[in-house]
Amino acid sequence: MATYTFDVFSTLDGYGSSEVWPGYWGKEGPELVADREKIFSPDKILVLGATTYRTWSRLSELIDDPSFEWLYAMQKVVLSTTLEGPLKWPNTTLVAEDALTAVPRLKAESDLPLRSHGSMTMNRALMAAGLVDRIEVVVFPVVTGATGRDPIWAGAQDFDLELIESRTFDGKTQQLVYVPTLHKASRE
Repeated sequence: MATYTFDVFSTLDGYGSSEVWPGYWGKEGPELVADREKIFSPDKILVLGATTYRTWSRLSELIDDPSFEWLYAMQKVVLSTTLEGPLKWPNTTLVAEDALTAVPRLKAESDLPLRSHGSMTMNRALMAAGLVDRIEVVVFPVVTGATGRDPIWAGAQDFDLELIESRTFDGKTQQLVYVPTLHKASRE
């Protein structure tokens, strides 16, 4: 059975983006870039929700950037009951099912690990259902209290996290890999 990893970028104060900071909050470095290229590779399947697909699709159309080649090359599954196919990206399959139904089937059928970046609402629901095997959080060394947008864990259940791996990129950015378990009080 394939594993499902929820991959997310965060500021130290838990935001997924900012109104004024540049991409990667200006903290991009060569080790982080190399890791991203390794993570998003043809030996994994990228799973996206409709909102993340729409956002990334618009961005890739606006910016003619060779850095999107990794995205086009890897196999992708978009889970959505609102999008209509065919989708524009190559190697992309639209699955018109609810994520809570589709992900267990994808995990059972896939020989490749499943990985999702962003797709916050979908991944919070998958976590609550016990379908996320790992959470990989890349914490950027910034606090965006005044300009932060998209609080990552807003609306999520309570979880206990077992740290199974950690690493520092470029001497400043932390990668933390956890196994999530719904907190006992949340189950009662």
